[in-house]
Amino acid sequence: MNNIFVYCEIEETTVQEVSQELLTKGRKLANELGVELHAVVAGSNIKGKVEEQILPYGVDKLFVFDNENLFPYTSAPHTDILVNLFTEEQPQIALMGATVIGRDLGPRVSSSLTSGLTADCTQLEIGTYDDKKAGKHYDQILYQIRPAFGGNIVATIVNPDHRPQMATVRSGVMQKEIYDGKAKGEVVYPDVDKYVSPTSYAVKVIERHIEPAQNNLKGAPIVVAGGYGVGSKENFELLFQLAKELHGEVGASRAAVDAGWVTNDRQIGQTGVTVHPKVYIACGISGQIQHIAGMQDAGIIISINNDPDAPINQIADYVINGTVEEVVPKLIKYYKQKTN
Repeated sequence: MNNIFVYCEIEETTVQEVSQELLTKGRKLANELGVELHAVVAGSNIKGKVEEQILPYGVDKLFVFDNENLFPYTSAPHTDILVNLFTEEQPQIALMGATVIGRDLGPRVSSSLTSGLTADCTQLEIGTYDDKKAGKHYDQILYQIRPAFGGNIVATIVNPDHRPQMATVRSGVMQKEIYDGKAKGEVVYPDVDKYVSPTSYAVKVIERHIEPAQNNLKGAPIVVAGGYGVGSKENFELLFQLAKELHGEVGASRAAVDAGWVTNDRQIGQTGVTVHPKVYIACGISGQIQHIAGMQDAGIIISINNDPDAPINQIADYVINGTVEEVVPKLIKYYKQKTN
């Protein structure tokens, strides 16, 4: 009762990284609260195939719902499972990925439970809250932290009276890590028919097509990112050449994507991908808070900018003052010499 739950999203029998990232964060929150971490996964023919992808992250109890009608994902049966399971278990916190599935499932579950939901959180912390209007004090409340008003401020949202406290988190925001402590690791296989109404299977997926990812931006150790200061689509080719020499990937700010210089799957920031590379080379990027939210945890940040007062320079480890046209060709030439 009053434990922490993480909904684990799967593709066939593969648990998605965002779920493992949330399990890692969930374990830390559970330790701080002195409660257990529970996980729930639903799919078809997954028994014996998903447990070892979930339990090592510190899960005390895993609920595996296995039924041929649970994959591919459809809204109604998965909503039934979570609503009925949460009604039974009464968790105090429930987390899921801010993915296509999470953004569909989360609001349905929170609406059914009248619990509220904070979407696209970038941080989750435990703290206290004083409701001065009602004169009430709350301990061990979940701080659901996310950018607001276009990323111009960071909002801390609390849900003092309704449970579970629900939040979705985008992939890459948290770091996944195998738990080195002790967890119970119990696994149960509930009877799906007791949780899902037969009418919930009315919607069937007739055809399903998934486009493979065109880049590995999230997992790249080196990212060369360009902003509006790059100047043109042609100049972005210089970034691709540099990334090739460094065995990295090319990213972009929203302004560069909106200008049509690169595809939106390369956008880094609040409304794009969150990256944690060892080296981040920011080319012609001013450094608005929306962009910084997606790359501030990089190991080394190098800024190439002709504006010495650009905000990105404030968080950069190294600043190269100059234009992309001046600096990047020299870097390409240098790295070619080093590798030949």
